[in-house]
Amino acid sequence: MKKIMLTAAAVMAFAFSNAQETKFGVKAGVNLHTLTGDVEDQSSKIGFQAGAFAEFKLSDKFAIQPELLYSTQGTKFEEGDDEIKYNLSYLNIPVMAKYYVAEKFSLEAGPQIGFLLSAKGKYDFVEDGVSVSGDEDIKDSFESIDFGLNFGAGYDFTENLSAGLRYNLGLSNIAKTEDGNDSKVKNGVFSLSVGYKF
Repeated sequence: MKKIMLTAAAVMAFAFSNAQETKFGVKAGVNLHTLTGDVEDQSSKIGFQAGAFAEFKLSDKFAIQPELLYSTQGTKFEEGDDEIKYNLSYLNIPVMAKYYVAEKFSLEAGPQIGFLLSAKGKYDFVEDGVSVSGDEDIKDSFESIDFGLNFGAGYDFTENLSAGLRYNLGLSNIAKTEDGNDSKVKNGVFSLSVGYKF
């Protein structure tokens, strides 16, 4: 993983020094997220992401786009009237390689590192006819760093306004494997976003 991020840093340095055109922007969107691996009876949750990016255009066809995003992720478990939600928030740093297959349409892929900011478990269930709800901090149950790989596509409506669809495939186990716990859990996030370039 360290080699991937070092390579990404080298690519960013190369892009910055060789960019024909550089644009900065902001973006925000909706996440459809879940956890994959050793988890059962779960369903996807809806969250959001927001942040900033820079696009380094190396040619008419190719660009490098590093981003800094706040992202809400996690999953939920439901059984009858009982519900448990895992609400995770990350500071994600993807570095995307973009290839413009047409003038306004691009395909993209690249690595991502995520830093866990918070993790809350929220429960709501009925016990002996009484509704019980609450939340607790579960950050100690998750690794503080997550690595992933992004795949997506983007479309530029105008010179400034664009939209993108992306999937983040979690590569690292985010469940802490302490005290005999050998569970393997990874992030999985679909995102639909809108960006504005200045």
